[in-house]
Parts: sequence; structure tokens; C-alpha cells
Amino acid sequence: MYESTVLQLPPDYEGEVVATLVSRRVGSSRAVLYLHGFTDYFFQDHLAEHYLDRGIDFYALDLRKYGRSLLPHQTRGLVRSITEYFPEIDAAVRVIREDHDSVTINAHSTGGLVAALWADRVRGKGLVDGLALNSPFLDLNVPAPMRLAADLLKTPLSYTARALPVGISTAYGDSLHRSRHGEWEYDLELKPLGGFSVHAAWLAAIRRAQRRLHAGLSVDVPVLVLASTKGLRVKDFVPEAQSADIVLDPRQIARWATAIGPHVTCVRIADAVHDVVLSAEPARKQAFTELDRWMNAFVYQGNENRP
Repeated sequence: MYESTVLQLPPDYEGEVVATLVSRRVGSSRAVLYLHGFTDYFFQDHLAEHYLDRGIDFYALDLRKYGRSLLPHQTRGLVRSITEYFPEIDAAVRVIREDHDSVTINAHSTGGLVAALWADRVRGKGLVDGLALNSPFLDLNVPAPMRLAADLLKTPLSYTARALPVGISTAYGDSLHRSRHGEWEYDLELKPLGGFSVHAAWLAAIRRAQRRLHAGLSVDVPVLVLASTKGLRVKDFVPEAQSADIVLDPRQIARWATAIGPHVTCVRIADAVHDVVLSAEPARKQAFTELDRWMNAFVYQGNENRP
């Protein structure tokens, strides 16, 4: 059974703000904190089980305006800067550090971008022992002219909640959810098949964060980056969508991975989808093997109580 803690945060431009920390524990001195991506929330029970089976306490944070933390007055996923997420990560890590000597952050997609910049901000403080990033959102998977257009979002429009006129594809959701072509069950109200609307303010915030990362961070803990070996652009579901990343370009992820810090391991997983741990069994088994190998080698090195 999961426990749930609501983290009360200072209000923002839309009013009241909360984040939700869920956890399952085995009584370990080691812990993992999971951060989800865009149009997402924590539902990956098998990921929690993987850590718990290795004697690692598991925590997951539903960030503000997502999942268990979404309030009726809020615009889904809307932030004007990814630094708005830092207070809830700070609060979650404080809670976890009360009972744990080691904390690793495992983050997916947009959560991976946020985690990298957060870890850069707290370097030298000993708050985190490693980052395991699953297809982190390190660049926009769009043609160069569209990336340039996104970089020009510096008008008042970029600080509004206005949705951008971008097409909505259900291909990724169709590839995952059990009601369509996938094997996973999750709440389609919290994670719709077609995703959330993309707002100008959010996109401008993402591009500022990505440019900051491209300039080079100095994260001072070991970093693992997992990504697929193959990217695919599709508008509608095709069977190949279940063996490729159809959200981001894995080549961009690999390109920018070493900008995170001086100690980065990048592993490409054959036939993996965007959320690597939601891939078909052979790919996710390889991903978990690589995750265990990296944690044993770099996070728990010299620790006789390794998983």
C-alpha cells in the first residue's frame, strides 16, 4: 500500500498550489524519488516494485498541476518557469532525507529536464546521490525552424495560459493504454490519450531550461541517461510505435546528455518507447538491468548493502 502526503506550497498566479508525495517503504536507509513527465503522473507500480525488491524505499512526486496534485482552478501542467517545481522537490527531498542516507532521483522526460537543473542548483549540498534519467526532454523534437519559433516566445503571450494551435495526436497514448493497443492501465482523466494542451508560457519555459542545459550544467553526482535506439515521427498509431520513441528524438537526448555534468553514462535501449520502463518486456528488462548495473557501480559503490 502507498502512503500519500500533500505538500502545501506557496500560491502562484492561479492560486492555491500543492504537490503530492506517495511512497512505499521497506525500511531502508536508501531511497529513490521518481519525477514524472508532461501529461503524466505516477502510476508505474512495476517500477516501484523493482526498487522495493532491491531493498530501496520508493517515493514518487506528483508535481503541481498534475495527477493527484491537480486542483479544480488550475491549468493542467502550466508553469512559467521550470524553477516553479523546485520548491516541491526541495520539500520532498527534505522529507526523504529525514530517514535515508542516500537519495537517487529517477526522472522521466520533462521530469528529467527539471531534475537536471534542480540538481545543478543544489550541487555541493549532498542532497542527492545520483540521477537516473529516462528519455529526458533535452531538446524539442521538431524541425529547426519550429525550434527557432519557440525560442522567439518572448512576448506577453508567452506568459499567458493561451493554448498554442498545435495538432493533438493520440498515437503515443494508443501505443500504451490497455484499452487501445498497449498493456498498461492508468487513469485517462489524469493522462489523456491525446495529452495536455501546449501553452505558450510552458513552451517558453521549456526552451529557456533547454538552452540553459545546452550551455552546460555542472551536476556533481553520477548521471544515467536511458533512451531508445530509434525515434519515429507518426501522427496516427502504427505497430512500429511500440518499439520506438515517438515523442522525442533519442539522437538529441544522446547529444545533449553530456551537457548535464562530468559523470554521465548514456545507454540506448533497443525497441524502447519514450517511457523506457513502459516498453515491451525485453526492452524494459534490459533497461532495468542497466539501471541496476549503474546504481551498483556508481551510486552504491563500496556499499556492502548494494541492491
